Amino acid sequence: MKPILLLAALATLASAHEYSFHENWPTPPEGMEYIGDSHGEIDVDSEGLFYVSVLGGEKSGIQIYSPKGEYLRNLPNAHNNHHGFTIVQEDGKDIIYAACLGDKETAFLKLGTDGEVLLEIPLSTFPRKIGKRFALTHADRAPNGDIWLIDGYASDRIFIFGKDGKFIRATGGKKAPWSFKTAHKFAFDTRYQPARVLVCDRSNDRLIHLDLEGNFISVFATGILKPCTVDFHGQLACVAQLASGVTILDKEGNVLKRLGENDNPKEFNTNGVPPKKWRTGITTSPHGATFDKDGNVVTTEWNKWGRILRWEAAAK
Repeated sequence: MKPILLLAALATLASAHEYSFHENWPTPPEGMEYIGDSHGEIDVDSEGLFYVSVLGGEKSGIQIYSPKGEYLRNLPNAHNNHHGFTIVQEDGKDIIYAACLGDKETAFLKLGTDGEVLLEIPLSTFPRKIGKRFALTHADRAPNGDIWLIDGYASDRIFIFGKDGKFIRATGGKKAPWSFKTAHKFAFDTRYQPARVLVCDRSNDRLIHLDLEGNFISVFATGILKPCTVDFHGQLACVAQLASGVTILDKEGNVLKRLGENDNPKEFNTNGVPPKKWRTGITTSPHGATFDKDGNVVTTEWNKWGRILRWEAAAK
């Protein structure tokens, strides 16, 4: 390749992974300075609306924002303990699969974007031999329609239910070959055929690939500091890191970019950084993350007051 063409190609490659911080996004609900305890997740529906789970405050539950970041409404019938949820498409409609963390009765809710409860899995559905106490941190739908829940704050096991809500089996856990330690959240990685499952093994600072039966395949990436959640856009993955920053990786697990890294260890792995100490474009404890349809990156933080940060992808 000629030198000029090589330089152009390298410049194109570099710009493909450039992001600029978007200040003052979003606008909190009217009368509120901050959104409330953002120990949850964020995802985007097919219209570009952002859904944010908020576990405390005046507008706890799932808040809905416009693409411009304007607060629109709260989702009816959502609980205030949806630590992890995913929006999927079913029959041309956006559907929310939500885990319920620390609920005394409910393990999982399947909701329409109008708030209609389409399915509830009560804790009583779990077989007694599986256990009595759970800390369910995320939910998603498998390619075959099964419902997956992960017990990320307790046993590190994955529980698989049929689309009718009936228990099928458990997999994963703290023992080999998985050796999970805070298997926090996961996503179905459709960049591969057949699809895989990418698990954020938080306290081991790594991402793990499983097959669709829950069997261990391989370590996808290491050195990802306290990974909390993962989302995909094309061949890219973005990972929210509780130890600060959002990391962008390629399909091979190579780090392409880190957004908003914090150099002060007193300001990450904590939900207690007050707004007066927030720095523009610098994260504290990212906990949820999503790409929108244009490849922009948005993260919610584990923060008592509630914080969301957004980066715009460079135009291609």
